[in-house]
Amino acid sequence: MSESNTEYRQQRFAAPPGATELILIRHGESRAASPDAPFPLVDGQGDPELHANGHAQALRVADRLKPEPISAIYVTNLQRTAQTAAPLSEQLGLEPRVEPDLREVHLGDWEGGLFRIKAAQQDPVYLRMHEQERWDVIPGAESHDALTNRIQPALLRIAHRHPDECVAAVVHGGVIAHILALAAAARPFAFMGAENGSISRLILHEQRMLVRGFNDVAHLSDLASGSQGLS
Repeated sequence: MSESNTEYRQQRFAAPPGATELILIRHGESRAASPDAPFPLVDGQGDPELHANGHAQALRVADRLKPEPISAIYVTNLQRTAQTAAPLSEQLGLEPRVEPDLREVHLGDWEGGLFRIKAAQQDPVYLRMHEQERWDVIPGAESHDALTNRIQPALLRIAHRHPDECVAAVVHGGVIAHILALAAAARPFAFMGAENGSISRLILHEQRMLVRGFNDVAHLSDLASGSQGLS
């Protein structure tokens, strides 16, 4: 066949050699916040257990991801991520590894469930936080730079351990938003709103990150929707 008659088909995406595919799973819905029953704290951060709906979401996540070639599962030091990962861990026969630096954004004075209450009340500080796209509008909350400085090394550690592998990490809504915004060089809150039990995808390669998917909830279509906020 002459060069003029050669056909060049569109190619499917292929990760570069040595890259890591990271499946980011937002934990299932956690229990409701209440002024009379604040969440217990772990290292100063709210640590609610899963709501019954969150356990159902975790089962759907496990069914959805069971066919994937996942070689490791990561969770944070907050129980809602471990509880969400448990069905997938059992199906794949993988013991989750704890990566505490992927824990949720520290909410300062609004920890323990107060953030949800302030959000429901449309507190002026909450509204200003969204307008400015800065967590540290909340008194004592984590800054954008502080969040970056703990999340980026954690991602590099995972990538270093798992070249040419697919890895799952059950993490938090604020962390997913931050990671994908960094990867896309987007506004800080551009990827806010990942739903409970949602799946997002990222390619890690050397110092680069490539977004491959955000907030996939096809496996949750007939379940009650969970929170799109934090905790």
